[in-house]
Amino acid sequence: MLYLVALLSHCLPLAMGQYDICKSWVTTDDGPSWEFYACQPKAMRMKDYVTVRVDPAGITCGDPPERFCTHENPYLCSDECDASNPDLAHPPKLMFDSEDEGLATYWQSVTWRRYPEPLLANITLSWNKSIELTDDIVITFEYGRPTIMMLEKSLDNGRTWHPYQYYADDCMEAFSMPARRVRDLSTTSANRVLCTEEYSRWAGSKKEKTVRFEVRDRFAIFAGPDLRNMDNLYTRLESAKGLKDFFTVTDLRMRLLRPALGGTYVQRENLYKYFYAVSNIEVTGRCKCNLHANLCTFKEGNLQCECEHNTTGQDCGKCKKNFRSRSWRAGSYLPLPNGSPNACAAAGSAFGNCECYGHSNRCSYIDFLNVVTCVSCKHNTRGQHCQHCRLGFYRNSSAELDDENVCIECNCNQIGSMHDRCNETGYCECKEGATGPKCDDCLPNYYWRQGCFPNVCDDELLLCQNGGTCYQNQRCICPVGFKGVLCQQSRCEADKKDCDGASSARSSLGAILLGVLALQLCGWGDL
Repeated sequence: MLYLVALLSHCLPLAMGQYDICKSWVTTDDGPSWEFYACQPKAMRMKDYVTVRVDPAGITCGDPPERFCTHENPYLCSDECDASNPDLAHPPKLMFDSEDEGLATYWQSVTWRRYPEPLLANITLSWNKSIELTDDIVITFEYGRPTIMMLEKSLDNGRTWHPYQYYADDCMEAFSMPARRVRDLSTTSANRVLCTEEYSRWAGSKKEKTVRFEVRDRFAIFAGPDLRNMDNLYTRLESAKGLKDFFTVTDLRMRLLRPALGGTYVQRENLYKYFYAVSNIEVTGRCKCNLHANLCTFKEGNLQCECEHNTTGQDCGKCKKNFRSRSWRAGSYLPLPNGSPNACAAAGSAFGNCECYGHSNRCSYIDFLNVVTCVSCKHNTRGQHCQHCRLGFYRNSSAELDDENVCIECNCNQIGSMHDRCNETGYCECKEGATGPKCDDCLPNYYWRQGCFPNVCDDELLLCQNGGTCYQNQRCICPVGFKGVLCQQSRCEADKKDCDGASSARSSLGAILLGVLALQLCGWGDL
């Protein structure tokens, strides 16, 4: 029970937050209208949406296969990494998988067999989207933490990189910087890049696996050790220059510069025990939506803010087409507790008018629900604000929400599809055997005949038996004396009577043909 209380106290300050509502329908002396607030999405596990890249080429072990050993058993090098064997391979995706029953799975580099050439590896995490860190970055290493490494960040999708934190067993020797701890920083240096020795010195314990980038400790400089004074943190994020951008990234890169040495110098007689192995990377954050959205969804392989306040774009970074009467501004945490939305406004319109994205010019107030809704949505849209597509239509990803062509008809094939609806990318749900975005094609081994039916036969595979021929993959044409779907059954074996009748008929026919031929040979054919 005490553990649960401690866990809740750890998560509560970051999980609750007061910036979770973008707008509310309120009634004043001037009548009902929207009241807008600054808002942001909830924090989530960002590793679920990440793309990972490891370089240089060939740094991942297993191609060719090689042996390795650990610091605990440095001369028992019986372990093997083999990229061609799923049980012995260690690809990058294992840094983000779920580890069942406590069995660690991990990415692993090649060993330091080319010493004294440095063993260098880069692990790059990309989101193709601005995200704001809300908790510590935690990297879990197997078989020892690096002696020297560096964490970098990018704010422009990897075009430029900046140092985020340095890690070394001796900061002065490795980076010409004195070792410092985050908890020793002040309010004026909370965004300082520092070097720490806390996660690099060899402790000789298998439990010493994690390396952290301490986000919470930097938050605590303003919000207190238990992060109870979040209002002060939000105030500082608005007022302190560069502080908000310090916790914002589009990409992270770990530069692994020297592997764990086991607390000693490099033993050149056994280089198979020096390598990098990462079992897990945890990144907790939220989509950066410039305080203009409280929802962020994963669409077509990318995170996308569901923008409010008449804004648009992946980060809600600009005003919508018909709402540019004043320049775009990000929302603000201030004044507390609801902040300033800085919403985009249409020229000549009242600030609180209902949003229908140009698909309706009439709204209705539902008194018992205390909501306002758009009426008679046009352009194949539906929903409270005409923000969704009608059934049988899907969202045009290249059009803004206020575009007349925002919804495209699914056009599912009526015969090949289950129904006339499609998913958000325009793909229809196909019946068995059918395929294609509109279900108007057949899978291999199926043929189209007012729908997709499985092939009965195939000339190349010679499925028709006893000399039968395959007709358009649909049926076997059987020779005389055989029947069945594949001509696999003799008529005689199936029906003795049928066999006798067929033989008699064939004998009679043969006798007639021979008689005709004899008459022609004797010159009687013209009689």
